[in-house]
Amino acid sequence: MLRRLITVGVAAAGVGLAVTGCAVTPLKMGAAAIVDSDRITVATLDTEVSNLRQAAAQYPGVVTLTPQQMTQQTLTWLVRFQINEELARRNGITITPAQAQAALDEAYAQAKASAESAGLANPSLAEIMAANGIPPNLSAELGRYEAIDNAYARSVNGGKLPASSSAASAVDAKLSHAQCLAAKSLSIQVNPQYGRMDYADYSIVSAPATVWRPAGPAKAASMQGLTPAC
Repeated sequence: MLRRLITVGVAAAGVGLAVTGCAVTPLKMGAAAIVDSDRITVATLDTEVSNLRQAAAQYPGVVTLTPQQMTQQTLTWLVRFQINEELARRNGITITPAQAQAALDEAYAQAKASAESAGLANPSLAEIMAANGIPPNLSAELGRYEAIDNAYARSVNGGKLPASSSAASAVDAKLSHAQCLAAKSLSIQVNPQYGRMDYADYSIVSAPATVWRPAGPAKAASMQGLTPAC
């Protein structure tokens, strides 16, 4: 959830950029990723990266994502949104626009407080989203993502959000497992031009170059997160 991801400023800038690799099934032409039978097109990704870049330019020194990070983080969130939509479908969760807005407002309030306590003065929602690699124009999608998490948490915790750290840990474990099952069912494929899927946190990470690499002994590719752990 957004409130778990953000600390301050560029908290997400370096998330998940480990160099790893795996075999990739050829994708349909023009696809940045395929989630189940739905394509996230290269054109869609390019548009959203452009939106993120324009937002990031308004917060120099706070949002310092590289072009590669912008692309990978944007694609990460486009995939994550679909994973949570599948989680909702599998668990009979429906979300109204009002619920999505309320969840977004709550997440923003908590993220803002965390950022301010770390020294970032009065950050806007757009600033927080951009710092986490989310194009601010996707706030409605982020609201649904948060609301689905909250609805699932209530469903496995007696109809209410957890009120203690132990209850929160138990709910987080169940939510993580449910997201893993949802992701596994979607047979996610990522265009190797952008990297590969890391199922440890459902992020798009860099894959090793296959044509060129620095001189010297080749490093063994990490096997972390290659497949869903469920």
